[in-house]
Amino acid sequence: MQAEHFTFSRPKLPRDHRCAGDLCNEVPGIESDSSNHRVMEIFSAHRERACLAVLEGDRPIGLINRNIFLSQMSKPFHRELYDKKSCIAFMDKEPLIVDAQMSIEELTFKTVEFGEKALADGFIVTRNGRFAGLGNGLELMAVVAAMQAEKNRQMMQSIEYASVIQRAMLRASREALTSTLSDASLLWEPRDVVGGDFYHFSAYPEGWFGAIADCTGHGVPGAFMTLIASSSLTQALSQIGPQDPARLLSAVNRSVKEQLGQVDGGDGTPESDDGLDAAFFWFDNATRTLSYVGAHMALHVLHPDAQQLETLPGQRMGVGYVGSDFDYQWSVSTVQMQPGSLMFVATDGLIDQIGGPKRIAFGKRKAFDALLEHRHQPSTAICEAMRQALAVWQAEQSRRDDLTLFCARLQE
Repeated sequence: MQAEHFTFSRPKLPRDHRCAGDLCNEVPGIESDSSNHRVMEIFSAHRERACLAVLEGDRPIGLINRNIFLSQMSKPFHRELYDKKSCIAFMDKEPLIVDAQMSIEELTFKTVEFGEKALADGFIVTRNGRFAGLGNGLELMAVVAAMQAEKNRQMMQSIEYASVIQRAMLRASREALTSTLSDASLLWEPRDVVGGDFYHFSAYPEGWFGAIADCTGHGVPGAFMTLIASSSLTQALSQIGPQDPARLLSAVNRSVKEQLGQVDGGDGTPESDDGLDAAFFWFDNATRTLSYVGAHMALHVLHPDAQQLETLPGQRMGVGYVGSDFDYQWSVSTVQMQPGSLMFVATDGLIDQIGGPKRIAFGKRKAFDALLEHRHQPSTAICEAMRQALAVWQAEQSRRDDLTLFCARLQE
């Protein structure tokens, strides 16, 4: 395969996907001695390319991610410094590489084991050690779902396992939250076996970052959206850092819109009108300042001596969605957190739940009343009180949506 011959075609996949080779898109790679200028030319000419394999002869040695490469090369003076240098400068040296004969089942486990990077970047396919093409992580997940949908029992087994995967992907964030905040509680309840809500927490020497998000839909479609959104957030954090939640939200918005075909569609018709509501926040340890940005989601703060909550409203612009601006810039709200102040965020699975004698929404007031009543108790007791109040209100009504509650008391 000639590294400089760029003709792109997606193979027609067989009805039965049995091995990694069935998912292989036979696209060319680029030789390791090629310049970054050549990589820029390729990405500019072929906007559909998310990644580019780097080769030494016929052997793959790395993978160049389009978004990361363009982000690095757009920095001041990077074109002048790196244009003529080898493309391995911005190459991922440890991509997922699989043989074309690997079964779909084994490939799925490998992808999950490799983490979000394999879902976002995809994987390299080889035949007898020689480069054959690239596989798409999201296409793999779609194939797995389609295979299991053939029989209801098999489908349910797949969804149950997807729940294990989804919870496993959230485990690192939950562990980071537990180790960072001594009095914090996070309640995450999908309406179905898997859900469209997700969260992210990570600790840094200067403070900690948190995110709560509610993606379009629930069940399997919602879970797929969480994969797209959470991988976009992970990539944005690695490029931007955690201290600018507004810039992070803008980056996730652009990434989601690009991945869902909401911009620059081939026939001008968007492929998907999906997205997410989100709350991103950064707490600075030195200044005890909480920086917050929200998309259709508010953050509520209760200071120790206050009689009512202070609300930091979200802006009326969703993340993703056809109607959202591609380059929209969210504004940041800040609040000084006193020792003992409570912060609270919930997805709309709480306030929108139908119930009560008149079969109306639970609403914000009942949630606020529960928080005020139990304000002196640990955050776990506050979340449990809200959960119980919601269950009583819901009674025999069916669950309307996924539910995520986050409550934390910021101590000294």
